[in-house]
Amino acid sequence: MKRLLTLFFVFALPVMADSEWDSATLNLEQETEITVYRSPDCQCCHKWIQHLEKHDFNVLDEVTHNLAEIKDKAGIPTVMGSCHTALVDGYLIEGHVPADDIKRLLLNKPDIKGLSVPQMPVGTPGMEMGEKKDMFTVISFDEMGNYRIFNRYNVDSENLYYRVPPQE
Repeated sequence: MKRLLTLFFVFALPVMADSEWDSATLNLEQETEITVYRSPDCQCCHKWIQHLEKHDFNVLDEVTHNLAEIKDKAGIPTVMGSCHTALVDGYLIEGHVPADDIKRLLLNKPDIKGLSVPQMPVGTPGMEMGEKKDMFTVISFDEMGNYRIFNRYNVDSENLYYRVPPQE
């Protein structure tokens, strides 16, 4: 029995712990609908959806076996690719983009096609894996194939993410 309790605390507590991505720095005036296209086999996509829901997004979860076709039709540049694609207010969101970056996009309404966190960096919303955290960049892309840094995240000495605003 003691061994079972020890296993519970070792494995269950990290799962029950709050994510550093849970707190919001930006708020939208109303709940916003976002459609997420994901593979039925992807668990990190589901965790990213939960992250969005904690930030007052109303998520329409579209499970598909043909995600490549969705990305193709949407016009996601191959280099921006990740494991799921979302549509919100006319913008494309590719990968594990933090909710506050999506909110900033919706509040500022820049003339871009969307945002991406290419690939699947460890530590991003939905990709939390304990103490391991990758630095990562949120990239904006437009219809002409131009890319810009929208936001960057580094890890501090206490292993917490902090925002590094892009230099204008």
